[in-house]
Amino acid sequence: MILKDKVVIVTGAAGGLGREFSLRFAKEGGKIIAADIADTSETARLIHEAGGEAACVKVDITDFASVESMCKTAEDAYGGIDGIVNNAAIYAGLTMEPFHQITEREWDRVMTVNAKGTWLCCKAVYPYLAKRDGGSIVNIASASILEGNPFFAHYTASKGAVWALTRSVARVVGEQGIRCNSITPGYTMTDASRGLAGDPESFQKNYDYSIQTRSIHRAMEPNDVVGGVLFLLSDESVFMTGQNLNIDGGCINY
Repeated sequence: MILKDKVVIVTGAAGGLGREFSLRFAKEGGKIIAADIADTSETARLIHEAGGEAACVKVDITDFASVESMCKTAEDAYGGIDGIVNNAAIYAGLTMEPFHQITEREWDRVMTVNAKGTWLCCKAVYPYLAKRDGGSIVNIASASILEGNPFFAHYTASKGAVWALTRSVARVVGEQGIRCNSITPGYTMTDASRGLAGDPESFQKNYDYSIQTRSIHRAMEPNDVVGGVLFLLSDESVFMTGQNLNIDGGCINY
């Protein structure tokens, strides 16, 4: 169990990739803080049912006081923090439209949660990781920043900011032995992804296109992403920082 007794915060843990991360990390011995603005009790229940440890935290990642409270809860519950996966983001419910049709309000909403929220989580967790003289921050970006997705300019820009932030943070936190890396997952079959297209015909078109563009010609499932994040979170990547791990089945080769 490569995360044995490590305390790990997972934001956006109520469902989708966040839940998959939480379940796998707990299976690997981690003590999980399942954090989300939504209810994470089902994620915690599944972890407990499997014999793992987890605590639920309600957090608004756009509010620094809320994020600080999340970190304090983790320390109070388990004595400290060893890692965080900054997974929370606005993705579900976005409308597929080109950049010139996105409203200013929607642009600001996506950037505030996805970019500012990730920054606030890095900022809040830093002193807690420094107390441990090490640890890992893993930021979830998106392969859309490598593709130049024409229909999600606000989402793509926000995830590009997450990637850039990762490199800047890594330069600072390395002095305390802390690592900061990112991943760029491709089009993954979560409920959020299934709901983006709006109708079955559009979904099938996106689904078929995503498979055709990959070197591995199949749908990408949540479990395909988990292993890479687990590696970056664990001590197996102890000398890797400021890097991005692209996980998309070979759609983007760079």
